[in-house]
Amino acid sequence: MNSFTPNLRRVLCIGGGPAGLYFALLMKARQPSLEITVIERNRPFDTFGWGVVLSDQTLANLAAADAPTAKLIGNEFHHWDDIQVFFKGGQVRSGGHGFCGIGRKRLLNILQERCLELGVNLVFETDATDDQALAAQYKADLVIASDGLNSRIRQRYAEVYQPDIDLRKCRFVWLGTHQTFDAFTFAFEQTEHGWFQAHAYQFDDKTSTFIVETPEAVWEAHGLDKMEQPEAIAFCEKLFAKYLGGHTLISNATHLRGSANWIRFPRVVCNHWTHRVEVDGRTVPVVLMGDAAHTAHFSIGSGTKLALEDAIDLANEFESGGDIDPVLEAYEARRSVEVLKIQNAARNSTEWFENVPRYTGMEIEQFAYSLLTRSQRISHENLRLRDTQWLGGYEQWLSGGKPVAPMLMPLKVRGLELKNRILVSPMATYSAVDGVPQDFLLVHLGARALGGAAMVMVEMTSPTPEGRITPACTGLYNDTQQAAFQRIVDFVHAQSSARIGMQLGHSGPKGSTQVGWEGTDEPLASGNWPLLSASALAYGEQNQLPAAMTREQMDLMRDQFVASTRRAAEIGFDWLELHCAHGYLLSAFLSPLTNLRTDDYGGSLENRLRYPLEVFRAMRAAWPAERPMSVRISAHDWAPGGNTDADAVEMARAFKEAGADFIDVSSGQTTRAAKPVYGRMYQTPFADRIRNEVGISTIAVGAITDADQANSIIAAGRADLCAIARPHLADPAWTLHEAAKLQSREVDWPKQYLSGRDQMYREIAKQQQLAAALAAAPRAAEEEQ
Repeated sequence: MNSFTPNLRRVLCIGGGPAGLYFALLMKARQPSLEITVIERNRPFDTFGWGVVLSDQTLANLAAADAPTAKLIGNEFHHWDDIQVFFKGGQVRSGGHGFCGIGRKRLLNILQERCLELGVNLVFETDATDDQALAAQYKADLVIASDGLNSRIRQRYAEVYQPDIDLRKCRFVWLGTHQTFDAFTFAFEQTEHGWFQAHAYQFDDKTSTFIVETPEAVWEAHGLDKMEQPEAIAFCEKLFAKYLGGHTLISNATHLRGSANWIRFPRVVCNHWTHRVEVDGRTVPVVLMGDAAHTAHFSIGSGTKLALEDAIDLANEFESGGDIDPVLEAYEARRSVEVLKIQNAARNSTEWFENVPRYTGMEIEQFAYSLLTRSQRISHENLRLRDTQWLGGYEQWLSGGKPVAPMLMPLKVRGLELKNRILVSPMATYSAVDGVPQDFLLVHLGARALGGAAMVMVEMTSPTPEGRITPACTGLYNDTQQAAFQRIVDFVHAQSSARIGMQLGHSGPKGSTQVGWEGTDEPLASGNWPLLSASALAYGEQNQLPAAMTREQMDLMRDQFVASTRRAAEIGFDWLELHCAHGYLLSAFLSPLTNLRTDDYGGSLENRLRYPLEVFRAMRAAWPAERPMSVRISAHDWAPGGNTDADAVEMARAFKEAGADFIDVSSGQTTRAAKPVYGRMYQTPFADRIRNEVGISTIAVGAITDADQANSIIAAGRADLCAIARPHLADPAWTLHEAAKLQSREVDWPKQYLSGRDQMYREIAKQQQLAAALAAAPRAAEEEQ
C-alpha cells in the first residue's frame, strides 16, 4: 500500500464499460485514499447488450486481481465445456473447452455495485463531450479514456494515438433468444445466395446470445440492407428455426431504424495509447483502455477479456509505486504486445468466418476441426487435453485406419510415396565451390534424411553460373555438379527411407551477393557478374542494376531450366520445385513492384504470369510424369501496391492448370520495402486459402517449430505438407524426436538405430552433437529458400 504511486491522487475514468469500472474499483481497492470518478452517459444500472464470454483462464486472472469481485461475477456465470457444430445436416460435439457466459448488463451492474461499495464516485447521464473540461472539473491527475469502440477521445487526439480502423467484410447482428443451449453452438446454413452462420451461447437460466453473421454481399443479395428490424429478425428466425425450438429472436436495439443494427466489425489498433494535455497548468495523461485502444473480433470472445486485463495490468503497475510516466510507458509496452497476440489470433478467426465457403467442401469432421483451430491458438495437443476421446476418433477418421498423428500420415503424390508429412526446407548453406556441392551438403542433407523427415530439399540451385545467389551457391549446369549431386542422392536413397527433392531457381536481381554471414543480399565487394530481371530495377540502392530480359534471353533461360531439369531427372531426384518467390528472377516477373514491363509480360497478373508459366510448362514436359512438381511462390509482398493473397490464389490456379502438384507457400522478400507481420505459423493462412479455394495441395512453411503445430496444420486441412527449416538445423532428427514426444508407434527409425535402445540413443546423441557443430559453423544454413 505504501509503495503506491505517490503523485497520483485523483483519477477520472470516462466511460462506464468493463474497462473503466473495473480499473476504478481495482485502484480504489488498492489505494482507498484515491479520489476516483467514473463518468457514464447512460442512466444508473441501465446498460445494453446480451451475453459476454470469458474463459476459465480469464476468471483466474480476475480472482487474483480482486477476489470479492471475481466471486460475485462467478456466482452469476453460466458455465459450459462443450462446443457443438452443425453443418450440412450433421453435427460434431467436443468438450473440455471451459467457457463462462454472463449477461453484459449483469456484469456491469456487479462492477457498478462494487465501485459504490468501495467509494468510487459514479456519475451517470453525463455525455463526456470535453475530456479536458472534465479533467479540470475533477482535478484529475490521470484520465482513463474507456469510452468504447467509437471513442470520442481517441478521435479527438487521433494525430497522437494514430488509430488504424479496419472494417471487416461480414455483417452481423446481436440478438437474443429464450432458447437455451447446453453448448457453445455454431450453426451454418446455406441459402441460394450464400452461407449464414450463428454463434449461440447461454448466459443465464433462460436467455442466450444469438449472433447472426454473413458476408456483406450475401446480406445485400437477400435485401437485408433494406429491411426493417422485424422483417430481418423474421428472416433469421426462419433460417435458423431448427435450432430455436419454437422460440423467437429478440432485439434490444429497437431504437435503431432500418438495418442499422447490422454492423461490420471494426478492428481497432492504436500506435500509441497515451496523450498528455495541459489542464490548469498541469500536464495530465489521457490513457486509452479497452475498446477505445483495441478491439478483437467477437468470434474469439476477447473484447471484454482485453478490457478487464488492461485494467488489471495498469492497476498492478501503479501498485508497484513508480512515477506516473514510467508506469504508463510500461503498461503500454506490455499490453500492446499481449493485445497484438490476441488480435493476430482474432484476425485468423475473423477471416475464417468471412470465408466459410472456402471450407464447405470438407466433411463435417474436418470442417469442425478447422473451426476449432481457426485462430491458431488452439492446437492439436490442446484439443487432446480438452477431449481425448473426440480427438482420437478424429485422428482415426482422418487416417482412414488406426489413430495416428496427422504429421505422420503417409502421402502419395503421382508415383511417389512419402512416409509422412514433414519436409526439410531448402536452406542456403553457401558451401559449394564453382556451383559444385561439397561434403558439407552431403552431411547436411544425409543427416536430416536419417532424421525421420519424409523428404529433404536441396537449396535453391541455379541452371546457370550467373543465376547463383552467391559464389558459394549450388548449380546444376555441368557434369561435375551432376556427379556431386548424384553422390548425395544415392546416399539418401541407399541409407534412408527419405526422398530427396531439387529446387531450381535463378537469383535474378538478387544475385552476385555476399554469402549470408558476410551480408545478406549485399553485393560482392569485387567480381560481380551481370544480372538479369524482368525489369531494369535494382533490389536495393546498394545492389547493381539488372538488365531487363529480352525475348532471346527468355528463350535461352527457359531452355537452361529444362536442361537442369533433365539433369535432375537423370540423377534420380524424387521431386522438383521451381522457385518463383522471394524476389528472384521468376518472382521478379510475378510482382507488380518489380515487373515494370510494357510488353506482353508486364501489366496484368495474367501477363506477369506468362513467362514463369512458360518456364514451368517446359520443365514439366521434361520431368518424368510419375514424379511430382511444386512451385514456390511469395503469396504476399507485404508492401503497398504489391501482390496479396488474392493474387496468390490466381497464381496457384494458373500453375495448377499448367500441371503443378503442389504450391509451396512462402511470402515476402520481393522488395526491401516489405513489412511482414510475423508470428507463429504466420504464412500458413496463405497456404490454407490456396489449398481450399484453388483445390491444389500446398506446403506450409515459416515459423513452424513443433509437432503440435504441424499436426494442427495437417489435421485442419490448411496444408498437406509442412516444411521445417531452423528446427532441423538444431536437430537433424527433429522429426524422430517430435514423434517420440508424441509416443507414436509410427516412428520410422533408421535400421542402423534398431540394434538396441541404448545404441539408438547413442546415435541420436551423435546427431545432436553434429547439429550443434553445424549450427556454430561459419557455413551454417542461413535462410529458407
